[in-house]
Amino acid sequence: MSTGNRLPNREEVSDALTWDLTVIFESDEEWESKIKETEVKVKEVAALQGTLNDGADAFHNVLVSLLDVFRSFGSIYVYSHLKNDQDTSNGTYQAMNDRARLLATKAGEATSWFEPELLSLSEETVSAYFEKNDSLSQYKHYVDQLTANREHVLSAEMEALLAGASDILSASSQTFSVLNNADLTFPKVKGENGEEVQLSHGMYGELLESTNRDVREEAFKKMYEVYEGLKNTFASTLSANVKNHNYQANVHKFDSARQRALSANHIPEAVHETLIDVVNDHLHLLHRYMDLRKKLLNVDELHMYDLYTPITGEASLKYTYDEAKEETFKGLAPLGDEYHNVLEQAFNNRWIDVVENKGKRSGAYSSGDYDTNPYILLNWHDSLNHLYTLVHELGHSAHSYFTRETQPYVYGDYSIFLAEIASTTNENILTDHLLNTTTDPKARAYVLNHYLDGFKGTVFRQTQFAEFEHFMHKEAAKGIPLTADHLSENYAAINHKYYGESVEKDPEIEFEWARIPHFYYNYYVYQYSTGFCAATALADKILNKEEGALEQYLNYLKSGSSDFPIEVMKKAGVDMTNKSYIEKAMKVFEERLNELEAVLKELNL
Repeated sequence: MSTGNRLPNREEVSDALTWDLTVIFESDEEWESKIKETEVKVKEVAALQGTLNDGADAFHNVLVSLLDVFRSFGSIYVYSHLKNDQDTSNGTYQAMNDRARLLATKAGEATSWFEPELLSLSEETVSAYFEKNDSLSQYKHYVDQLTANREHVLSAEMEALLAGASDILSASSQTFSVLNNADLTFPKVKGENGEEVQLSHGMYGELLESTNRDVREEAFKKMYEVYEGLKNTFASTLSANVKNHNYQANVHKFDSARQRALSANHIPEAVHETLIDVVNDHLHLLHRYMDLRKKLLNVDELHMYDLYTPITGEASLKYTYDEAKEETFKGLAPLGDEYHNVLEQAFNNRWIDVVENKGKRSGAYSSGDYDTNPYILLNWHDSLNHLYTLVHELGHSAHSYFTRETQPYVYGDYSIFLAEIASTTNENILTDHLLNTTTDPKARAYVLNHYLDGFKGTVFRQTQFAEFEHFMHKEAAKGIPLTADHLSENYAAINHKYYGESVEKDPEIEFEWARIPHFYYNYYVYQYSTGFCAATALADKILNKEEGALEQYLNYLKSGSSDFPIEVMKKAGVDMTNKSYIEKAMKVFEERLNELEAVLKELNL
């Protein structure tokens, strides 16, 4: 979907392949009016400081006003950040996005008094408020969440200072985003047919899937030449980001940045620790898969750029975007009619921005807020991988839609911990569909290879990232400088541990840390792994048509933040405080690895 060998400019892309943001604001002028209106609300909520002790009605008024500010801000931010992401070189939307971020800072300052003031009230006083005013009942869990970490909230004055500095403290993350998405210049490389193509984040992933090894090698080496040349700059932005996480944890009296990050969703640190331990205990399965890959590719040396090409040769399955839509409806049919109706809205109401264009943010995501559609950003290339990306992001968007249609605003979002479960349940169900409908052994081998690669990328790779992320925070907490050399040396060591002796120690891979945006997200990546493992258990229940399984799953999608994440998952049928769900996923990986080996034997490969 590019223009010749170059990426199209934004204005060259068909409207049908872009998201429709006019349903948020019909024009930039309407956005301007909304931001001014919200700035007034921010000032008004600041004036409510000191009123929480004035009785149940005053307490209710503060909650309503506070949440109204956040709700007003949501559509402002979503519009500006989506406009900015569709073309990060557009100065107008860069400025609008900056203004939205500044408003977030102001809102944070204006409401920073709330938690300290809430926590200054006795439990008896708060309980009495709920007894006196029935309108407060829907906010009970919201207040319980805030008071659960009572000992980690500072005084109103100190929280205000930190809120005012939030834009400054997070500046390194924004700098990385602009540098990585807008300012980096990648060279041209040779494509599949020897033609020159422009290397980009999206094109890089496609080239690494090429069956032409020279294409993969050149793309790999040229990509990391760029990051090696800026390694010290990227080390500086990443180090500052880690220091911010550690600083925030320290001043809020947490034992570590990890403890603070997980406490936001009331997740025990043992969940993170157990994931790393169980995955490390099963690295022999990944090593076995790497041995198989080396054998099937028939190479003397297996390099990091050989890990994404199909080991069964040319893609047996490839989908255009229209074909992918049709396959999505078929593959996700086990989720029922109610889910099907949401998919129709996504495709028919332009929730999805499909095409990679010049300046567009790399990768894929689902984004939105309570009063907007749950939009999806893609950078589409015809492949099985992008079909999986589509159903993955639709999982997020369906989760958002069901939550916002079911829950009041106060619970109209869900924790990051729950987010990846919905998306990867879709992936697991799609895999089952493809294996059930694909009879050709070569095509089945391709699907199994894709599943194993997806597991490698989602469970093993993201746990590798989680382990490295935790290493960085611990090193910085000990006062060890996170220089480019220190990061590179240790990243290379962890990478080798995960992939084993069958994979060469390519010098370029030691700079991979420099291009991973998730290292700026504060203990986010582990949730891809836990989410995939939980999704394996949920998909298994749905596909086996266990009594009540689909209803429980849809109820999970509709729960939002109305209960603690761990409890939401228990109601869905998965206890994530127990390592058994991770071990179940590892068993599925092993079974499908066995199946792939059997199919390859049938093909005499």
